[in-house]
Amino acid sequence: MTNAIQPADLGFFSVLAGAGSLSAAARELGVTTPAVSKHLAQMEARLGVALVNRTTRRMSMTPEGELYLEHARRILAEIDGMQELLGASKATPQGLLRVNATLGFGRSHVAPLISRFARQHPQVEVQLQLSVNPPALTDDAFDVCIRFGAPPDARVIARHIAPNRRLLCASPVYLRKRGTPKVPADLVRHNCIGIRQGEEAYGVWRLTCGRGKSAVTEAIKTRGTLTTNDGEIAVNWALDGHGIVMRAEWDVRRHLASGRLVHVLPQHHTPDADIYAVYPHRHQMAARVRAFVEFMAQAFPKPS
Repeated sequence: MTNAIQPADLGFFSVLAGAGSLSAAARELGVTTPAVSKHLAQMEARLGVALVNRTTRRMSMTPEGELYLEHARRILAEIDGMQELLGASKATPQGLLRVNATLGFGRSHVAPLISRFARQHPQVEVQLQLSVNPPALTDDAFDVCIRFGAPPDARVIARHIAPNRRLLCASPVYLRKRGTPKVPADLVRHNCIGIRQGEEAYGVWRLTCGRGKSAVTEAIKTRGTLTTNDGEIAVNWALDGHGIVMRAEWDVRRHLASGRLVHVLPQHHTPDADIYAVYPHRHQMAARVRAFVEFMAQAFPKPS
């Protein structure tokens, strides 16, 4: 099994796994689909194991393929890191930068900033993937993740990007019809719009009054007739007068300013969900990662 693993195979397989299909990988690599299929078959023949399960419609990794991919991505990251340390690309950020962000926030706020970043750093190739939940911290599929809340894990670096208050809001029409809550316990008698996102307990709103030692937190089990996993949809339902929604200030600020939404229980605050750029320690020397994180920290608009 001499030369069973060749250096060129590592980058090829990483692209193939990220593309999700032979034809997509062919387009990304600038070759034909048969050429991709032949390269993969040669790799598997040298290794003596199947790396990919292939059908006419989809492709998935075998257990051996998952193991190969994990090590290939780590080796490629270490090569990039060595180049950075040696100064080969230290002056000018370049290379592939894989970014992950949540669906609504990534679409509305991260993507426009990436457009600006790309103009400043044309030698960086940015891949943005949006997901409902942030990937596992052990997942090596991304270089930087933009997420809410600092991860309690020393294996990654978490750079604070911007504050993020979450507010309870409802339309004036709804409040005229159902009344305005005065205390958190009043929420149990209201239609609360549910958002199934992240790892928080669904349907439980934690509201705190006061700060420091005098702070008092109440956990309210909310109920409602409308539920979604998309924050933009939830805000639109609130605008239509269907109920009370808990949403980031980023997403409701303009509606509060116009009067289409009203801040409910303004004397109470929710658990912190500030915005962080999270990345592995091994990427901290990569010029493209440093440049991107610094750009985000400087460019992210700060809510007033």
